Amino acid sequence: MRKKGWLAGFVSLALIAGVVSGCSGGGSKGDAEGAAGSAKAASSASGGAVKLKMWGGVPPEAGPQEVVDAWNKDHPDIQVEYVRFVNDDEGNLKLDTAIMTGQDVDLFVNYSASQASKRVASGAAADLSAFTDYNIDEKMGPEAAGWKIDGKYYGVPTTKSSFFVALNKDALDAANLPVPKDWTWDEMREYAKKLKKGEGYGFIQNTEPFVDPIDSVLAKEGYTKADGSSNLDHPLVRKWLESLYGMMKDDKTTPPLGEQLTSKMPVEQMFLSGEVPMLNIGAWLLRSSNNFTDYPRDFKIAFAPVPRLEEDAANYVTRGGIGDYISINAKSKYQKEAWEFLKWYADGGMAPMAAGGRLPASKDADQDAALKSMLGDKGDTYDQESLMYVMFDNKTPTFVRTVPQEVMDLRSQEYEKYFLGSQDLDATVAAMVKRHDEYLKSNPQQ
Repeated sequence: MRKKGWLAGFVSLALIAGVVSGCSGGGSKGDAEGAAGSAKAASSASGGAVKLKMWGGVPPEAGPQEVVDAWNKDHPDIQVEYVRFVNDDEGNLKLDTAIMTGQDVDLFVNYSASQASKRVASGAAADLSAFTDYNIDEKMGPEAAGWKIDGKYYGVPTTKSSFFVALNKDALDAANLPVPKDWTWDEMREYAKKLKKGEGYGFIQNTEPFVDPIDSVLAKEGYTKADGSSNLDHPLVRKWLESLYGMMKDDKTTPPLGEQLTSKMPVEQMFLSGEVPMLNIGAWLLRSSNNFTDYPRDFKIAFAPVPRLEEDAANYVTRGGIGDYISINAKSKYQKEAWEFLKWYADGGMAPMAAGGRLPASKDADQDAALKSMLGDKGDTYDQESLMYVMFDNKTPTFVRTVPQEVMDLRSQEYEKYFLGSQDLDATVAAMVKRHDEYLKSNPQQ
């Protein structure tokens, strides 16, 4: 699931960051004003525009380039260049390296609270309380608070964040299966059996939300027990492991994890080609499903909420809310200019991003324009009722994944062994708990 060298690489970066951040104020109001003043003076002295670089994980052609082109056209004095990094371990390490080594990074997108917290701890993200002309809580609503770090915002969450199971509606109709609005993991497993054809699969997953079922349990129940010990042996954690293993080995309705990782399985292409009828993914699917040139399809796509392990729907939380947390580099020389761009982006400048499934979260954004951009001329190729349900109408409480990256790494390292067949279930759970307890002892604040 995660490259094993990642953590060691970040430790080295963190040491660099500690030295660098020790030499700077790291985002105080004075720093922000001083940086802005020096930027304005530099721009004036050179007679040229301030040039900002924004790093994000979305391909430029899927919205970001149109966004920065629109800004640059109307703001000749502040020009923005978009730099793409792939939102995986290797890509995030590339971004972290660029920040820590002083390359040009003025704004950057965090796709999980775990990544954001790590960057705040390293001194990479500016404290936005230095800017008082934009109320993030008021603009984005109560869900924004999930992105606060030590009670402060070090970024602006900008998008409505939806995760779902995309469904081949034609395949469901042929199997006489309804589009679910509320379902359990066991029910999804039965769908996968009924939809499987021959040697094919009934269900595949993007690796980014792969582990969300565990977090949907522990975000509610707690990652630690009342006595402070690890809760990674929660019965529903075991259920997820055992159920998914059964789907891989017994039902053969979903790919073995080892095969998926080693082959870098193109899950979006497999779904959009009609090869596999169910895909666990997020709203970024729409940037591919709207692209009939590269991903031609002849079926309608429907959408279902991510299935729950928890039997009691009232006790269930699902990943979502708002995301794409955009930070300003604490060491940027152009913090004030970056802030002006970020406010514009959040309040509607980001509308072209909707074509890739990223709807603006701000109450002041034009949602009708964003929805039009999201579907374009492909609206009739979607089951729009189920799309609107997973995007807007599902009232299941949401969580933002905040578990530390180190914990995500240790548990993935252990459950990979289980799915690869080199470690049984009991040993896997025991190893996750043991390593988590060791982490908790050395990081008592967690």
